[in-house]
Amino acid sequence: MGTTSDVVVIGAGVIGAAIAYFATLEGLRVTVVERDLPANGTSSACEGNILVSDKELGPELELTKYSLGVWKEDLAEHAGLWEFESKGGIIVASRPSSLASLNRLTATQRGFGIDAQDLSIDQLRDLEPNISPDALGAAYYPQDSQVQPMLVAAHLLRMARAHGAEVTTGAPVTGFVRAGDQVTGVHTVAGTFHAPAVVNATGTWAADLAAHAGVDVPVRPRRGFVMVTEPLPPMVHHKVYAAEYVDNVGSSDAGLQGSPVVEGTPAGTILIGSSRERVGFDRTVSLPALSTIARNAMELFPFLREVKVLRHYHGFRPYCPDHLPVIGHDDRAPGLWHAAGHEGAGIGLSVGTGKLMAQALAGRDPDLSLDAFAPHRFGESIPHPVHLEEAK
Repeated sequence: MGTTSDVVVIGAGVIGAAIAYFATLEGLRVTVVERDLPANGTSSACEGNILVSDKELGPELELTKYSLGVWKEDLAEHAGLWEFESKGGIIVASRPSSLASLNRLTATQRGFGIDAQDLSIDQLRDLEPNISPDALGAAYYPQDSQVQPMLVAAHLLRMARAHGAEVTTGAPVTGFVRAGDQVTGVHTVAGTFHAPAVVNATGTWAADLAAHAGVDVPVRPRRGFVMVTEPLPPMVHHKVYAAEYVDNVGSSDAGLQGSPVVEGTPAGTILIGSSRERVGFDRTVSLPALSTIARNAMELFPFLREVKVLRHYHGFRPYCPDHLPVIGHDDRAPGLWHAAGHEGAGIGLSVGTGKLMAQALAGRDPDLSLDAFAPHRFGESIPHPVHLEEAK
């Protein structure tokens, strides 16, 4: 026995919440099960980026454009709930080679319909007067935006519940319900939940859960730190980052990588990133990572040398080796669906992913093909383990 619905979504982060909300709009009965509290994973340890500026031509950029439309059209009336802010993004180049690469990137993006504006050094200083004297040029992306991820998850879940969804927290998954090869539900410490469709939206833990269903989804954690300064008068007016950030996003290097990302907040604090490193789920505070972030940020904005850092936080981005998320039905385990592996783009891509997944779950052709994100691209099934650990 147990609760029966059309869809069980495992994970109540921003992506799981978006799937739940849009699935209810499709008329589906939805149950969300969360091991802890909503948005307690990566969604609570990031900056809330909605970026087009760091995407190169390909499937991720297509999903980014689609998602931006969902944020600004489907969800426009709710923007104030999660502090949606079209602050714009600026990529700064401080070397001739970086500037040349940036100009090539913007030309390619403009050909795909992205608003990417090349800036002279004078135009850059008009927008960001405190930028480093070493800056040679930049690109401006007015479509780049920001949200408060915790508020997104909370309100999307609230809106899903208003359309009939059930949300159960404190319910780690302890096993799958199977009918032969078919996944037909999940067992949790809070009970059993049956559904013909089970969605794995567990972020950096998606690989563990998938393995228990006998399939390989190579989502791995990639640790990153963010520093928060004391409140200041307006000093940084956009999301500003160095051209090297785009390379780091697309890198598969396991070692520590850092490139400056600096932005102001309405409260006056400045958020400073970024770092990336593959260290498993090691939560140790890394002084080399923090030092790298601070040094890079001061090179981009020299005034930060005199600014106090109040705190820092870190989390784990769900990384896939080919830098594409895993979205859609897993033919290797019928009934199991995935929506994970978005790495640092998860907040921005969440609502597009949610809407497309909901369309597919309802048996409709999604607005955007999910073929490039298909789970089966990683190969055959793996042996089903005898013992099922709790999905973390």
